[in-house]
Amino acid sequence: MTFHPAPTRAQSPVPTAAQIDGRYDIVISGASFAGLALALGLVQALGDEVRIAIVDRAVPDIAARSDSQQNDNRAFTIWAGSKAVLASLGVWNAIAPFAQAMSKIEISDSARDDGIRPTRLTYEAETSDGNPAAFMVPAPLLHRALYDALATKPSIDWIVPATAVNVAADAAAVQIGLNDQRSIVAALCVAADGRESKLRQAAGIKTTGWRYGQRGIVATVAFELPHDGVAIQHFLPGGPFAILPLPDNHACITWSASDEEAAQMLALDDTRFLAELDHRIGGRFGTISLVGKPQSWPLGVQIARDFVAPRFALIGDAAHGVHPVAGQGVNLAFRDVAALIEVLTDAARIGLDFGHHPALERYARWRRFDTTMSAAAYDGLNRSFSIDNTVLRAVRGAGLQLVDQMPALKQMIMTEAAGLAGELPKLMRGERI
Repeated sequence: MTFHPAPTRAQSPVPTAAQIDGRYDIVISGASFAGLALALGLVQALGDEVRIAIVDRAVPDIAARSDSQQNDNRAFTIWAGSKAVLASLGVWNAIAPFAQAMSKIEISDSARDDGIRPTRLTYEAETSDGNPAAFMVPAPLLHRALYDALATKPSIDWIVPATAVNVAADAAAVQIGLNDQRSIVAALCVAADGRESKLRQAAGIKTTGWRYGQRGIVATVAFELPHDGVAIQHFLPGGPFAILPLPDNHACITWSASDEEAAQMLALDDTRFLAELDHRIGGRFGTISLVGKPQSWPLGVQIARDFVAPRFALIGDAAHGVHPVAGQGVNLAFRDVAALIEVLTDAARIGLDFGHHPALERYARWRRFDTTMSAAAYDGLNRSFSIDNTVLRAVRGAGLQLVDQMPALKQMIMTEAAGLAGELPKLMRGERI
């Protein structure tokens, strides 16, 4: 692994591409979970001969340290399909000791001030073969496992700290411009640089989406009473409120609230914030304590109208952002990664250029339908359960209880949520490419 730091003021303000070690096969903008997993999978599939550059605004040996991310309270629901990807990439063994398997998923639908939140629907959180359907994994540990796996790869170059800001492709190559005036030449550029992707904008790819007028609040808490691996989803008028189990009897609270309610909650001191949490939890887990400061971000849907352009592809949040109601955001990203690794590997093995457009179109077709349908489903869930109406709540409750009495339907829903349905890439089936 080689580092190419940004130039100092004493250096030439416009270094040539040769000063960052010539042409690459693939440049990945963004050391996100998706970007790291893509780089790792391509090296494993194609060997150290494939030359990959990762451009990121943070120096990776600092960014990957868990103590530098101590303010990151996020935890991800890693469904079975994504766990298979991580296992195929060889990083799940490093994650497993810090992962909490879900045992059940309980769903309720109630008013905010209800003293009791009866469970309307319960899923056994397991796949058809009896294995856990989902795990909760703290974000810093997932990042660390992916980075550590990449750290020993000699064909990976890190161009840091830097930001890729423009992209221009022709028939032979793509040139990626950096914010420090350097440029990189590659056969293919992949943007994994988040919802506000500069490269997506530079490539002229527009997005479709909307804001919800909601904010997502994330907090980590410790419980007095055991959670037994149970995940709970309360649908409340302001938005869904999820209690997601973590190891050591901790939990990640993911709370979608209106902008007004979120501002009020975030302005509270710790004691009053915990009181509001406990009111929504219903006292089920005894005394709760706050671990770290709550964080929040605006919620919305954003889908790129195209997932590819000449010698250019989008993955992860650069391609799509969905409501977190089903905990599927990072899982959609790992589906992107698994599909793109397979497409690029298939192309390379028959001697095609990494930027071969028909191959990139295959990736786009593979991921576009799944992404669009998933985003629509999560949007519908959030909207339908956010309507604060007593009659509608009764109808919704009756519908949930009806589903609860249909084991075959519940298993089908669980298989879909776990990422085990449809045309799966090999990595999601646990197969090496």
